[in-house]
Order: sequence, then structure tokens, then C-alpha cells
Amino acid sequence: MNLRALLHDRFTAAFEATGIAEAEPLLRPAARPEFGHYQANGIMAAAKQARRNPRQLAQAVVGALREGGIDAMADTVEVAGPGFVNVTLAPAFLAAGLSRPGIEAAPRPDTIVIDYSSPNLAKEMHVGHLRTTIGDAMARVLEALGHTVIRQNHVGDWGTQFGMLVAHLDDRGADSQGAALADLETFYASARQRFDADPAFAQRARRMVVALQRGDAAARRHWERFIEISLTHCRAVYDRLGITLTDADLDAESRYNDHLPGVVEHLDRAGLLSVSDGAKCVFLDGFDTPVIVQKSDGGYLYATTDLAAVRHRCQSYGANRLMYFTDARQSLHFRQFFAVARQAGFAPPECRLEHHPFGAIKDRGGRAFKSRDGGTEKLAVLLEEAVRRADALVRRKSPELGDDAVQQVARVVGIGAVKYADLLRHRASDYVFDWDAMLSFDGNTAPYLQYAYARIRSLFRRADADPADLAQATPTLGTGAERQLALALLRFQETLEAVAAEALPHYLCGYVYELAGAFMRFYETCAVLDAPPAIRRSRLRLCALTADTLRRGLGLLGIDTVERM
Repeated sequence: MNLRALLHDRFTAAFEATGIAEAEPLLRPAARPEFGHYQANGIMAAAKQARRNPRQLAQAVVGALREGGIDAMADTVEVAGPGFVNVTLAPAFLAAGLSRPGIEAAPRPDTIVIDYSSPNLAKEMHVGHLRTTIGDAMARVLEALGHTVIRQNHVGDWGTQFGMLVAHLDDRGADSQGAALADLETFYASARQRFDADPAFAQRARRMVVALQRGDAAARRHWERFIEISLTHCRAVYDRLGITLTDADLDAESRYNDHLPGVVEHLDRAGLLSVSDGAKCVFLDGFDTPVIVQKSDGGYLYATTDLAAVRHRCQSYGANRLMYFTDARQSLHFRQFFAVARQAGFAPPECRLEHHPFGAIKDRGGRAFKSRDGGTEKLAVLLEEAVRRADALVRRKSPELGDDAVQQVARVVGIGAVKYADLLRHRASDYVFDWDAMLSFDGNTAPYLQYAYARIRSLFRRADADPADLAQATPTLGTGAERQLALALLRFQETLEAVAAEALPHYLCGYVYELAGAFMRFYETCAVLDAPPAIRRSRLRLCALTADTLRRGLGLLGIDTVERM
């Protein structure tokens, strides 16, 4: 149940009934939102425009609300101040909402393509690819809301650099190829050095590109081996991070190689192409530079492939929303190729094209985050370090756990800490990578939230109670702390809908942290195990709902929980 949307609909109807349909009801939690107080603004501005007394207009809104059945959900509805309307939700109404836990499906589900991760297969995934968790969290949330989600991992596996790499691989010989590719970074650096220093090798690498494009069997075999080894590295990272991308989601650049001439021909037929210095371009109003779709030597660019992908996703998948999660430095590229896709008709008007940029990961000095030796930090190495640090932390905090349990908890805590720290901020913001902050059991961190969940689960073990047996129990919400917790639980739906609409997973991070805080205040002020039987059952139900919502919320962020910590 989306409380805010429900109240908004009631107030909108009341505004229409009182003749101020053009006004927008602005709802906000009132002075004590923990008791279910909401305040509606917008009446005074509407009264001024209509030249009506604001308090009298507010009183008319209250009357319309009552006629619309507001008394079934509110204890009090009253005019406040110069023209506000205050609503206090009834505990019985809140309790009834808790009796219908779960996530409501969107009334009009979309077909959504989410493009994320997209590593360059010439190299191993680095720390910047950690931000792929943003797209993965969005895919989980949108699916939970009933949308059809099509994941697309638009990996870079084509172009000049692959001619260089395939030529270098060819020179290594079959016996040493496997060992050479064990470390892709070293292999890439070696090939790059040869390319820059040896003109003959560089020329052969360029010829290899042509051979690849023409489908030469030997060149393709080497290329396919290189790509498979590269994907093996990606799969290991995805598995460690709990990313839901699979091989079925691969949408490689090479997939569109045969489509690129048709893209250029379509743009030409549409009258969008111009030739500049031998290159075929699309000039757009409002942009200083054109979109180049074919170079003077006949080669194609990223924009050409992206246009082919947009056309495929709209026509073949029937998508009405395309979401791209990439580095913010690509923002101009997306604005330009979106504009071309619209003008060319590759994306129909009803399909939303959305670029959701993310910021950079910095060190404490504000510089790009690097490894100890000053190079780009490999993501696999960083995740190993996260688990190692979490292992030491868990052993200190919970010495009673056995070795197997410590290893399991360390994996969940370490990986969860890194992912949550990445999702916690607005995705467009840069953030500082800080081991101590992200692994802390205090504050808005994954370990704190995972511990809150485990603490609730331990409560049921001490109570010798099964949460499933409490499914029919209706909380009584007799205290402010109980009502505050109930309101927090009922905000889950509106939070997910906000995340889905704005592509901002940090809303969900803020929500689960606030929910954990509301539970801690409830637990500190309300006896649970020592309460009389009826109240004990009611409060255990609140505990069960909180644990389930924490687990679901963290799960939608791609973060696991454990039963004991």
C-alpha cells in the first residue's frame, strides 16, 4: 500500500469537489509523523488565486474528504493554521495495511531494457565496474514491481584493440596462450607496448581487424578464445558480487557488426547524413559537434552500434523504456545519440530513452581510487580484500562462531558492505572509498543493517516462535513506537515506486536504515518477550514484518542477510 499516493488521491478528489481542481495537494509529514500525522498544503495558494477565504476553503476540503470516506482511515481530519488540513491516520487503518504485506504490482507494467555493466573485454573488470550494482539493483526493484525487465550487458568486444590482442595471442602459440591470458591486464599491456613500438606488428594488428570484420576463420578462432577467457573473468566477478547478469544477457558490440551499414543507409534515406572531411555525420541543433557514424576509412563508431542496439531493443523486444547506467563522462554521447535515434525513428515517441549517469569512486585524497602499487584496482582483488577484512572483523565481534560460519558471514558482510557503500549515495555523486566506514557496525552501513536483521531473528529463537505462525496476527499499535514502526513498514511500497520512477536506489538504502532505526526505538521502549500473551503476539508480528521487510529491501539492493552474526 502506498500511503502517500492514497492520501494524495483523496485530497485530489476533495480539491476537485471544492472547485480548486487546478491546485496540487502537497502532502508532507506533519509535526509528529510517527503518530501518522500528515499535512496538506496548496490550499492557501488556491484560495488566493480564487479570491476565497483560505480557512473556509480548507473547511470545505475537510467536508469533501469526509464525504469521500476519509473517516475510515483517519482518527482526525481538521483545519490547522491559516489554511492547512491535518490528517491523523487511525491505528486500526495502519494495522489493516500491515495485514496485507507484500509488494503491489504496477497497474500498467512496462517492458524495460536495462543496459548496465558493459565491461571492455580487452581488460579485467576494475573498481569502477563496482558501480554496475546500481543497474542490477534497479533491475531487481523493477521486476519486484511487476515490470518486464530485459537485462543487456553491452560488452565491448570489437574494434581496433581486438585486432592488436588477437595478433599478440596468435604470436604466443597454442601452448602458452592459456597462461598468457591468466592475467588480462598484463597481456593487454604487453600487446599495447608491441603495438606502439613495432610498426610491423601494428600494421599486422590492423590487418587482423579487417580479417575479423570479414569473418576470417583463423582470426575468429583466436578472437573467440580471447573473448571466452575475458568472459570467464567477468563471470567470476558477477558471481562474487551477486550480480544477476548471465551469458543470456550478453549484448556484445560484435552482435551488431552486420547491422551497421543498414543504420548508415537508413540515416541517409532519412536525409540526416552529411559528409565532413570524408566522414559521415549527423549534425544536430543544439550541439557543437556532430555525431560521426562512419569514419572516412569506412570504420564505424560507438554511436553507430548504439543506434543499432536502440532499434533492435525497440523493435524486437517491444521496449517502452530504455535505461542506460554508465559513467557520467558519457553524458554528451547519450544526449546526442538519443537525439539521432528520435529523428531517425529508431526509438518511437512512446519509448522513454533514459541515461542515468554515475559518479566516480575516489580515495581519501579525492583522487581516483587506485591499487597499492598505483595502478587501476582490479575488482576481483578488491572483493577478496573486502572478505578478508570482514573475516577479521567477524572473528573479533563473534568469537563463538565456528570457522565455517565465520567464513559464510564474512563473505556476506564483506561483499554487502562494498555494494551498500556504492548504492548509498545519489548515483550521480562521487564518493570516497573508505574501508573503515563501510565495514562499521554503526551508522548507515550494510553490517549495521545485517546485524539488525540477525538480531530480530535471534529474538524468535529465544522466543521459540515461528514467524509463519504469526501471519494471521493483527498488531494493536497501542504505543507511539508501535505506530512509528507500522508507518515505516507501510512506506516500503512508496519507496520502491520512487526508486523505479527516478532510478535512484539510494532511496531504498535510506528507507531500510530508517526502518532499522524505527525498530530499534520500538524494541527499546516496548517489551516483547515479557509482554502479556496477546501483546507479545502482536509485537512479535511487528518484529516478523520488520525482519521480512529488511531482508526484502536488502535483497532488492543485491545484499544478502544471515541468521546469526
